[in-house]
Amino acid sequence: MSRHVFRRISVMTAAVLLVSVLLTACGTASGKDSGHQLKVKIADISTNPIFRVAAKKGFFEKHGIDAELVNFATPAEGVNALFIKQVDIAFGADFPLLNAVSKGDYAIFASSGTATDLSASEWKMFARKEIAGPADLKGKKLSYSRGTFIPYLWDVYLQQNGIALKDVTLVGQGGFDETYVALKKGEIDAAWVYGSVLNDKFAALSEAHELSDMSQTPVRLGTGLITGTKLIQDHPDELVELLKALDETSDYVQAHPDETADIMYDEVKQPKEATLKDLPKNPWKIGFTQQAYDGLAGQKKYMVDTGIIEKDFNLNDKLNLDLVRKAFPDRVIELK
Repeated sequence: MSRHVFRRISVMTAAVLLVSVLLTACGTASGKDSGHQLKVKIADISTNPIFRVAAKKGFFEKHGIDAELVNFATPAEGVNALFIKQVDIAFGADFPLLNAVSKGDYAIFASSGTATDLSASEWKMFARKEIAGPADLKGKKLSYSRGTFIPYLWDVYLQQNGIALKDVTLVGQGGFDETYVALKKGEIDAAWVYGSVLNDKFAALSEAHELSDMSQTPVRLGTGLITGTKLIQDHPDELVELLKALDETSDYVQAHPDETADIMYDEVKQPKEATLKDLPKNPWKIGFTQQAYDGLAGQKKYMVDTGIIEKDFNLNDKLNLDLVRKAFPDRVIELK
């Protein structure tokens, strides 16, 4: 063999090896590389520390997840982003989750375990000063954020206090900033808000005062994880690892509140004192409890009865608990 031919073969072999190395490093079209790393886009919001700390402190990477966080104003917007494939995984309250599974091939595959009395107490209802008690809400304009569970909360609260939903006017709004201005101006008479940042902001209004909180009602707000059924079918083992990563992250943020507050300030400029106030009230414990199931079932009934969900469905068919059962078998109920 001539020296020229040998040199050409050597160059071609090196090129093939280089292409092979590059393909291995970049992964395949499925988003899964030779190291079994799953690439996913996860919907997030600026007040939730779990996903950001999981990314920042390497919990996703430890469990083979290459996560890109996509920020939204509310969890409901993140869930809606599933429809246009802007994200692969989202989290949210019962209302947007049920809305999503009623319309497409999606499954709720875990709960955050935050449907507690303590977490519920962080949902505060602020009303205009002239409203001294629940009876004064009759005939008034009550705010709700579009695409959320708040109309359900209003319905339950009003029924508790002997007021029919038809005796008030529900005013849909796009966000809490809009709600704040409307309450200040008297364009609405009462609103529910959540979290220490918003609670402090609304409490400072001279025109309003805190009238109640959600822990005084039977409503408990479950938060679940949702994705397309195809992702579950194609990557069950990787999604089990995702759940483990989130649970480890929750333990970490509770054990390191100051560091978590620093991360949230650096990432999204959330005031550190707000993070420190919210953390103890919302520890995630990945699983799926009877309370989580009952919350979904009650919310679904309301949504079907009021026509929000046009076509009823079997809730159990939209729950895939195999992944969380594999990750945390002692934290999952058996579906009946």
